[in-house]
Formats: sequence, structure tokens, C-alpha cells
Amino acid sequence: MLRILYFAWLRDQLGCPGETLSLPQGVRSVQDLIDRLRARGGAYGEIFARPELIRVAVNHSFATIDAPVAANDEIAFFPPVTGG
Repeated sequence: MLRILYFAWLRDQLGCPGETLSLPQGVRSVQDLIDRLRARGGAYGEIFARPELIRVAVNHSFATIDAPVAANDEIAFFPPVTGG
């Protein structure tokens, strides 16, 4: 199972803080997961159409879109962090 968490405006647009799903067949990287989520259409399609506006963490560590994804991972999607 994958645990997917959504933060800030992503959570607001999707109307949920996260979800749990079985690792979809063919999903081996964050990019694969983004492609699968975008294919759902609706708010998912809008959010994941521009992955450059989203940051990701895999198992609590910042990751790139080519990072591997495996069963039992926790994937968090959030906007870029800015400092002041």
C-alpha cells in the first residue's frame, strides 16, 4: 500500500489530506505516480498537470520525480517551501 499525503493548496483543491492505495502496476517512480494521479482528471488533472509547482518527499525525505516508489512508501506532495 502507498500512503499519499497532500499539503496546503493541494489538500484544499482535492478536498482531502491524503489517501491510501495499492501500488498501481507500472508505477516505479514518483513521475509514474504523478502520471497516474493526473490521469484521474478533475482536480488531480489540474494539480499534477504542472509538476514543477509541486515538491515531493518519499518516506520523509525530499525527493525528485525520478525517485523510486515501492509498496509501503509514504509519498507527500506539497508546494515549494519559501523562506523569509
